Formats: sequence, structure tokens, C-alpha cells
Amino acid sequence: MVMKVIPIRSGRAPVPPYDGGPLADTLERPLRDLRISVTDRCNFRCVYCMPREVFDSSYRFLAHGEILSFEEIARLARIFVGMGVKKIRLTGGEPLVRRDLPRLVGMLAELGADLALTTNGSTLVKHAGALAQAGLKRITVSLDSLDDAIFRAMNDVDFPVAKVIEGIEAAAAAGLAPVKINMVVKRGTNDRDVLPMAERWRGSGHIVRFIEYMDVGSTNGWRMDEVVPSAEVVRRIAERFPLEPIDASYAGEVAGRWRYRDGAGEIGVISSVTQAFCRSCNRLRLSTEGQLFTCLFAQSGHDLKSLLREGASDDGIRAEIAAVWRARGDRYSEIRTSETARMPKVEMSYIGG
Repeated sequence: MVMKVIPIRSGRAPVPPYDGGPLADTLERPLRDLRISVTDRCNFRCVYCMPREVFDSSYRFLAHGEILSFEEIARLARIFVGMGVKKIRLTGGEPLVRRDLPRLVGMLAELGADLALTTNGSTLVKHAGALAQAGLKRITVSLDSLDDAIFRAMNDVDFPVAKVIEGIEAAAAAGLAPVKINMVVKRGTNDRDVLPMAERWRGSGHIVRFIEYMDVGSTNGWRMDEVVPSAEVVRRIAERFPLEPIDASYAGEVAGRWRYRDGAGEIGVISSVTQAFCRSCNRLRLSTEGQLFTCLFAQSGHDLKSLLREGASDDGIRAEIAAVWRARGDRYSEIRTSETARMPKVEMSYIGG
């Protein structure tokens, strides 16, 4: 993995100690949400995330010694929670390819934050029970089509829809309901499945969220004409099943919420291309090798792993994190242009969605 890393101690003035007060960035956004990528590997090769022509058999993934140990992740997570983080989400790659992941879940559950995980669902039947028992509270499953041929083509490893649905059912049975089901909508590829997806999960208690195809990373060949605006998604569904908007569940929620007027549940839409929500973004992202990213569309990260492995104190790490957040001014989706969309960016498989 070749990634530009900003060393956050070398070549700069000493960082003032963190005073324990509320953190705000340059746009007055608080720090509340931490995404932790536990692996850069995945057993899928989704065309919008890890296209096979790039992530092939010769691609160099991180060696085990390069990635953070569970103990290192738990230490950083404890520091973040002490600085105001309320939500932690485990991502990848595909997080369930990381061996013994329930052990990490158990370590993080002790911190008292809202703990969630995003997965492609391929091995949920095997792992759902252990994850719930370890303390996982919520789970999100990526499922981009109910059409088996389309889904197999999009994951590019010939994995069947039925196995993911079995995983969703296993997660619900383990107590992880309601499951959130994410569908990345790409025009001309799977957008015809928007209505069937809504219909399939109506009344199930689960929540489908339709995500605009984004220009994350530099390898997915993103084009604006392949984006299906969330407004169009809502319109298509509402023509068959009337919808009405509802308030966000919490400050900074990225999904717009809509409920069925007949009481059959709700859907969500994530509109980072057409209706940017940067102004309320309260997330940091920690990569599997300990780089801290202030935006999903970042070009570079800040090195926390070196601090951990060079013996920095918790207070020293807190001060560095506070300095990074207070300098943060990211608002990529608000200023997106044809030029910025072509700029090199960290791959989503490296820091999670």
C-alpha cells in the first residue's frame, strides 16, 4: 500500500496538551464518530471499491506486522472515547476476514460507546452469534442488488445473493436487528433494482439505505453520469409506496430518513454527491495501519502508529489527535469539481466507507 503519511511530530512545533474540553474543528464541528478499519483485505472485488484490475493477485496488501494489533486499536479507541467519541464503527476492507474479530469487539464493548460494524455479509452466518455475544450492538450489511446475476457481477467473485440474505437473517436472529442494508446505486448497473430492494425489505423491520455512487479513491473510474441522485431514488419508491420525511436520529446523521406512510418501516438515502452533508460531519477514520484520516476523500493521513510504537504516553497521543481535529477543515463534497474528483485519494477499502 503506497499512501502519503503526514508524521505528526517531526518537523513541527510542540503540540499543546489537550485540556480535556470539547473539541471543535475549524468549521466548529465536534468530534463524535470514529471509523476503525481493521483490515485492508476483502473477499469481494466490488467494481466501485476494489476493482479486480487493480486489486489483483499481484497487489501488495499490508503484512500482519504493519497493521495495528487489537491491543493498539483498543488503546486508541479508549483515548478517543475519552475525547468525546460516542460511536465506533468497525470497517475494512471486509472486517470479518480479520481473524478472531469478536475478541476485539469484546475489548471495545467495554468502552461504553455505541459499537457497530459494516460487512458484506458473506460470512455473517458463521460470525453473527459470536459478534453479538461479544457486545456488538448494530450491524450494516452491503447488498447492491437482489438480482443474482447483477450481484455476482458487481462483487466480481461470483458470490450469490442468497448467502448474504442468510447472513442478514442470522444477524437479526442473534439480536443485531434492525439490520441496516446499504445499496450503492450506480446508473446502468443496478439502479433498476431500487424498487425491488425497497419492496423486499418493507415491513421486515430492517432499514435499506440507498447510497449515491461516489468518487471515493482513484481506481473505480467514477463518472457523474453514473450517479443516481437520492431525490430520484425517493421519487421512484414513493410512486409505488408513498413516503414522508422524518427527522434525523441524531446530530450529524448522514442518511436522510423517509418512512412509509402506511407504517411499513423506513428507508434512508445518503446523498454525498448531490446534497453534501460536510457541514455536520463529525467523523475521524483510523486505517488498519494506524493512519488517521479527517475525511473519506482525504489524500493523506496522520501517523498514530509511530506514536504507539515509540512509547508515547496517552496524554501525548491525545494532544496529537486534538491538534489534528482542531486543524481540520475538510468539506470535499461541498466543493467537488471535475478537477477535485480526479485528484488522487485514499482508497475506500483502506479506510472504510
